[in-house]
Amino acid sequence: MTSTPRDIVFVCQKNGGKSQMAAALMRSIAGPRVHVTSAGTKPGAALNQQSVDSLAEIGVSVGDEHPKQLTPEMIDAADLIVVLGAEARVPATAGVELETWITDEPSERGIEGMERMRLVRDDIRARVSDLLTRL
Repeated sequence: MTSTPRDIVFVCQKNGGKSQMAAALMRSIAGPRVHVTSAGTKPGAALNQQSVDSLAEIGVSVGDEHPKQLTPEMIDAADLIVVLGAEARVPATAGVELETWITDEPSERGIEGMERMRLVRDDIRARVSDLLTRL
């Protein structure tokens, strides 16, 4: 990994769950080596409380984060944009890498509530760890 911090933006549609989880997890393992932002293409009104609670179970906090709109400035400042899920659409931008993560969706298997959220969290945590090793 280079000594210059990378700028990563995690994006999902509502910016209330998966992108917030990915950002919090990356902050917790990468520290100052990576500048992390999260945003949504159609942000919701609040964070998903089960997402927040599932992170707290493993000692990770989202801090004072809240859903926010993805802006052209965020895109231009990014080295890498990671889109979580198939709903959010981010335009390709010259000089900015773009990855899409189709994360596990336990609800498709009838798994709901905190059990679902823990599985989602663990899938995202593994992807974030992998991403950090690739930087």
